[in-house]
Amino acid sequence: MRGEVLHYDEDQGFGFITGADGNRYTFTRENLRRQTAMPRGTAVEFQAGGGQARDVFAIAAQAASPAADAGTSAAPAQAAPAPAAVAPQAQHFGRAAEPAEPTDLWSYFWRGVTQNYFNFAGRARRKEYWGYCLFWTVALLVIIGIGVFADVEIGNFDNAEVPAMTVGLFGMFLLATFLPSLGMIVRRLHDLGLTGWLCLLILIPTFGSLIILVFALIPTQGRENQWGPVPAGVII
Repeated sequence: MRGEVLHYDEDQGFGFITGADGNRYTFTRENLRRQTAMPRGTAVEFQAGGGQARDVFAIAAQAASPAADAGTSAAPAQAAPAPAAVAPQAQHFGRAAEPAEPTDLWSYFWRGVTQNYFNFAGRARRKEYWGYCLFWTVALLVIIGIGVFADVEIGNFDNAEVPAMTVGLFGMFLLATFLPSLGMIVRRLHDLGLTGWLCLLILIPTFGSLIILVFALIPTQGRENQWGPVPAGVII
């Protein structure tokens, strides 16, 4: 896949890339095919997997090679246009190549459970986080309603049995949305310039959830950080 380097810290050996698919991928020094400088804006090829870029190498030099070969074989009068022929080949996969910013809260939820299902990189603004939470809650209530209706029809409540349908649907919904919900929390923490490992605070009974709630209410960090640029649509 092709992409563009958004940030690379040579001292820490860590950076991230915006791919042609609009997603962001992290990479480390060990993921570079050749130990070369990776300044911001460098066009690269890489293998994507699990939100990480592997086998990364710059393609700018390779893109220029065909033009150089053509220049050596052509007449001197025709050599001058060669640089102009290279220019249209340059591609940029920055913010302009990212999916359009959703215009409604439902789109944030849908994108969270589809495109960003395994996404633990990048940043999520407050609107994206709360849009996801709103429709996650609505979907949970619908699932519980369907389970209760099914248990009533089956007669589970009349027989004082466990409402199997309600419990089963509730459990499957939580299991299905666990990863996208965790990813949303991690990206919201990244948006504040914090490490995503703070999501483990949620394991602390009562207080952990309250701390995550406070983090979710904090405005976006108004500058680019190591997890990406300011999310689209945020007014700084």
